[in-house]
Amino acid sequence: MKPMITDLARKRVTLLGIFGSGNLGNECTLWAMLHNLRRWRPDAQISCICTGPEVTASTYNILASPIREMPLTGMRSRLLRWLRRIIVGIPVELYRWASAIKKSRNSHMLIITGTGMLTDVGMLPFGLHYDLLKWSIAAKLCRRKLLFVSVGVGPIRHPLSRFFIKTALRLADYRSYRDRFSKDYLEGIGFKTNGDAIYPDLAFSLPRGIVPSSRKRENRRGLIGVGLITHNRKRTTSENDEAIYKDYIKKVAAFVGWLLERKYTVRLLIGDVAYDMRARQDLKALLERNGWKFDGIEIVDEPAHSVDQLLSQLVETDVVIASRFHNVLLALMLGKPVVAISFHEKVDSLMSAVGLTEFCQDIENIDLEKLTAQFAALKEHTEYLKLQVQQKTESYRRALDRQYEDIFGAATVHESAAGRS
Repeated sequence: MKPMITDLARKRVTLLGIFGSGNLGNECTLWAMLHNLRRWRPDAQISCICTGPEVTASTYNILASPIREMPLTGMRSRLLRWLRRIIVGIPVELYRWASAIKKSRNSHMLIITGTGMLTDVGMLPFGLHYDLLKWSIAAKLCRRKLLFVSVGVGPIRHPLSRFFIKTALRLADYRSYRDRFSKDYLEGIGFKTNGDAIYPDLAFSLPRGIVPSSRKRENRRGLIGVGLITHNRKRTTSENDEAIYKDYIKKVAAFVGWLLERKYTVRLLIGDVAYDMRARQDLKALLERNGWKFDGIEIVDEPAHSVDQLLSQLVETDVVIASRFHNVLLALMLGKPVVAISFHEKVDSLMSAVGLTEFCQDIENIDLEKLTAQFAALKEHTEYLKLQVQQKTESYRRALDRQYEDIFGAATVHESAAGRS
């Protein structure tokens, strides 16, 4: 494959995604791409188009701008908002297109890393899907390279969302998917993926130096990480179902209680700073009603607000039971035995790829008896499973290095760019 960047001149690279909004999995993706861009192309000037530009700019020390410009702000009343949509809606959208084209003209390459933008779970067509198409068209109008790198795809149920996403993908100069499910899903909805590659999720290429050292714990109880998700959407429909969520919380509480009865310490884990707070609070209320204490000995409840904090929490655990994709992925990357309570095919695909299918359950049909048996099996075969997972994650890191070389060319690799700069 011919590299997307073909000379050593200083290049301007723009990343687009749902960054700076509190989803720690998305932040893993951004961090990994920034790290490897700086390894392979230390000459590159990097900027970001995202949902949280202020947070992104301050966290990663890069230029950042919003996905959707808001030239008119401060209109709080319903009447004013209605007038804005009717009277100035078209001029505002023209302004946004002009802004996208201007920014694209000032870049050489637009890279999209997924971050949930290629699914319509919780999204409407004229939200981020329309914005994705707009930025893709702007890049191609300016004759810039457009790349979709290790993206996850699906489900996409709304016909208009499918049109926007498939059109954006057709414009791309390069496409790769993080799993077989994503590629097969696109084929199933009529998008030809001939020649497109499958590479692991970018988080597997996070810098090695970020993994913190495990601190010595004051008590000798085993520490079990239990990852939470505020999940109330059926896999097979776009409808909310509160009963799914309540049953999930009830069963997680029962499992945590089972662990506590056996003198384990449970650390609660989250993957989205804002969205998962409901699950955390509801679980806490239920456990406290059952007489359990959030005292740091029985239950540790210190919600992470950054990838660094999440990694520090995961590295101290002995076993992890989690639902969020990147909670599962990061635990595996750290060599932790994992049981996945899967809410999406991407979790199933990940667990299957690392040889842990038997340690995966569907979130809508949690079997507590099976869960305790899976936990016991993990404990019994910990060392073997750790070696198996470590070998697999190392192969993922090598595969991603090949992808970065394909994209960015064989420039000198700078290993010193191991952390955020």
